[in-house]
Formats: sequence, structure tokens, C-alpha cells
Amino acid sequence: MAASAVLAVLLASALAGAAAGGDIVHQDDQAPKIPGCNNDFVLVKVQSWVGSNEGDEFVGVGARFGPKIVSKEKQATREPLTLADPIHACAPPKNNKVSGGVLLVERGKCKFTKKAKLAEAAGASGILIINSGTELYKMVCEKNETELDIHIPAVLLPKDAGQALRSLLAANTSSVGVQLYSPDRPVVDTAEVFLWLMAVGTVLCASYWSAWSAREAVTEQEKLLKDGHEVSLTVEGGGSSGIVDINVISAMMFVVVASCFLIMLYKLMSAWFIDLLVVIFCIGGVEGLQTCLVAILSRWFTSAAGSFVKVPFFGAISYLTMVVSPFCVVFAVLWAIYRQFPYAWIAQDILGIALIVTVIQIVRVPNLKVGSVLLSCAFLYDIFWVFVSKSLFHESVMIAVARGDNTDEDGVPMLLKIPRMFDPWGGYSIIGFGDILLPGLVVAFALRYDWAAKKKSLRSGYFLWSASAYGTGLLITYVALNLMDGHGQPALLYIVPFTLGTLMSLGWKRGELRNLWFKGEPERVCTHQGQGYVQMAKPPAAGDDEDDDEDEDDEEGKPSSS
Repeated sequence: MAASAVLAVLLASALAGAAAGGDIVHQDDQAPKIPGCNNDFVLVKVQSWVGSNEGDEFVGVGARFGPKIVSKEKQATREPLTLADPIHACAPPKNNKVSGGVLLVERGKCKFTKKAKLAEAAGASGILIINSGTELYKMVCEKNETELDIHIPAVLLPKDAGQALRSLLAANTSSVGVQLYSPDRPVVDTAEVFLWLMAVGTVLCASYWSAWSAREAVTEQEKLLKDGHEVSLTVEGGGSSGIVDINVISAMMFVVVASCFLIMLYKLMSAWFIDLLVVIFCIGGVEGLQTCLVAILSRWFTSAAGSFVKVPFFGAISYLTMVVSPFCVVFAVLWAIYRQFPYAWIAQDILGIALIVTVIQIVRVPNLKVGSVLLSCAFLYDIFWVFVSKSLFHESVMIAVARGDNTDEDGVPMLLKIPRMFDPWGGYSIIGFGDILLPGLVVAFALRYDWAAKKKSLRSGYFLWSASAYGTGLLITYVALNLMDGHGQPALLYIVPFTLGTLMSLGWKRGELRNLWFKGEPERVCTHQGQGYVQMAKPPAAGDDEDDDEDEDDEEGKPSSS
């Protein structure tokens, strides 16, 4: 397969660039806080019971008013559930007393606070309000409600959850109960720790592979020079087959095209469009997984890796590739079919990591100037589509696309994700490909520069510091994610300043910034210089005059050591 199959997914890889977690607490400065109405908005678990049997669990949002809801399940008492009559609970219940249970009412016809007051007056221990839509809505107080003294919890449920509870009541009129509680998230999310390790490890592996490939190409060319052949030694080994160097224009256009694609995703988000993205992701994942497996297995199966056969439409393919390719195709197809299963995230992460590693090996940043333009544009792109887009689209476009809010799917597949196994709320911690791939291109450039400059230690080079800066920026992203109560964060907001700032500061301090910025390779002393390459003079022909000055012949016949 051609490298273009991988590059086809490169644009999509930066679409879901926000690290995200589930929203638990939401502080809203626009909703008024007054005495008796100053709670934070929290997600609430509503556990249903039919007799002594545990039923379905629903999720609602707590009101601004009323007491705080307990966080421990064992502290939450099981209360009987009663359907309000009248259903909107804007007047006292017809039977006048609820006798200590939780009242189930529908939204509309009066204020939330009035419903809660009437339910409390009737003896209810809590009130569940069914929303008119499937989304969750914040229950606030009016500005003129200055004296609120409500002592029962109020929770808003989405319409489908409310309808399910009504069906339970219709089938089991006297034996349905509920528990209300809002568990806290753990201080340290193990899923985020593993996701951080996965992202940093992917960047390190991809950087070493990229630098090793470049060094192998340079070594091969230098060997040809010593043998007296005429070759072109290009910067960063760009003459190697399948290698693509980014320039400034393509770096800027990448973000423009990615923004257009993101809007298209947001507007056309539906099940069929997600399926289309799954197909594209599978194509890229197959190419990435195949490339990685062939590179690893070729160490042991050198004969199969070095023997080729011509295949129509694909050209010359090694026997090892022909053996590995069917496995990769089956692996990707099985993931696509069973991607909704609980452990499908493992296969998705394997395909995603293989794709990222392969793209970083194929696509290269030739110098710090191009890397800075690419990351700076991505920095603005991330901030705009996570934060600024709220004012234009009434929600964060990036997070809506990543979560697949308009579909029944899990969002775009161009994400690495790990389930929050020790989190009572469950869900996944996610990170977009772009948050790994784009900084990874710059970190890989730093390692190629170090190896080309033959730095004596990691500390004297740029790779160790740029990789550490990337890890630090990503770590701060997750700290911010927790401080912001799980709201999606543009990871590049933190990663880009750390990564670029570290490289530029070190380059300036060591006096190598100009080299890093424009050339992207260390200074070399070369005997023969052309435009961007070193050219070795051809060896003398058999019929040349042997009486020429021997010193001159020796000088011209000596291979360049650059």
C-alpha cells in the first residue's frame, strides 16, 4: 500500500484534539446564586429498585436549590417512588400527602422552585423532574426569589429516563423505589495516568524510529560516497523512499483544511458519517499496523523481508508484507464490527498508535521554523474550536464531535481512549491523535538533529528536553482537566508552549537557534557543496592522463566526509 493511505487520515487525526472527561460539577456564573439557591450543578445517580431487586440506573442533574445530595451510596436511603397527580405538580397533590417518598413530576407550567415547595409541603423526601427533551437542563432560581428555604433534593432527569421510571410505576405501582446520590471522582484517575504513559511512549517510539530511519539513509549514502559513487545527500534523509517533508504553506493549510473538515463533521454528524470515518480509520490503521509489524518482524525474518513479488496495482511487495497484511486487515475489520463492545478500545488504541507511529516516521518537519508554524496554527485551532466556538455554535464544536453528541455512536474513532475503571461514573478518558501526532513531529525532529550532530549525551541534545516538555505539558493538561471538573481541555494549549518554548530557549542559549530554525541540521564541513546536497566527484576514467599532478588527483578523488 502507498503512504498516501496513511496521510489520508492525517487531517482527521487532529479533529478531536481535546482531552476530555465526564462533567460532574459545573459552576455557572451566569445562573444567579442567592441564599438558599447556591449549589453547584452536579450529576446525580438515580438507582431504581423493584421490590428487593436492583433495577436500572439513571443519571440526572441536581438543582441549584435544596440540600446537597449525599456522595456515598450507603448514605443514600431507598425511598418509594410516587407519580405526581397532577403530573406537573403545580398544585398540591390530590391525595394531599406523599408520605415520605420521592415524587416523580413532569417539567412545565410553573417554576422548578414551586414544584419543589409543593412536593415538600406534601411530605415528599425528594423530587424528580422529567425534562421535555433528552438533554439535561440546569434548574436555577429566579432573581426575584430572595427567600428560598427548600429542604428536599431536586433532580432533573432526561425524558427517556423519566419515561422508563413511569413504565416501572405502571407495572409495579407499590413496589418501586429510588436512591439518589452523587459520588465523587477519585483524586487521581488511573485512566489518565495510563493515557499519559501511552501518549508519551508513542512519541518516544515514533521519534526513535524516525531518527533511526534518517540515520540509516545517511549512513547508506555516505557508504556510496566512500565507494566513489555520485549521490545526493539531502537534509533529514528526505531522499528516502516514502518520506514527506512539510513546508510552511502546507503547515498552515493543514489547519485550515482541518477546520473545514471539523465543521463538516459537526454539521453532518450522523451514524452513516461515523461509519465513513471508521472505514477511513481502518484503512490508515491497517497501513500503520502493517508497517510497524513488518519493521519489527524483518529483524528475524530477513529473507522474507528481502524477497519481493510483483502484485497488480501494488507493485513489488515483500513476502513478509504479504503474510502480515491479511492479519492487519482482519484485525481492523473485527474492530470495526465489534467496536461497541466493552474491550474494543484496546484494538482501537493499537490501530491508533500504529497509525501515529507510522505517520511520524513518514511525515517529517525539516526545521524548527516549519515545526513552529505547524504547532502555532494547531495551538490557535485547538483554542478556537474548544472555547471560542461556544459563542458561535452554543457549544464546544471540538468536544461535541469527539463525544459524538448528535449520534448514538461513541464519537469519531481518531482518539486514544482508556475506560475509567475505578471511577464510579465510568466512561472514558480520551485524547485526540493531533495532541500526540503534531508535537511528536517536532520531538522526532529534535532527535534526528541530535543524532546528526552526534551529541555525546542526551542532556547535551534537544530530544530529552523536548520530550520532557511534551510530557509536562500533557500532564498539566490533565491537571487542568481535573481542576475544571472534567470539562474538555485543548491539550495543545499547554503542550505547545512547553515544547516550542523549550526548544527555542535551548537553541538560543547554545547559539544553535539559527541552524535549528532555518537549516534543521548541524553545521558540516563539506569538500563539495551543491544546493542542499553534497556531491562526490566521479572517479577518474580508465583513459585519463596518468601524468596529471598526483596531489590534485588525490584531492579530487578523496570522498567527502560530510
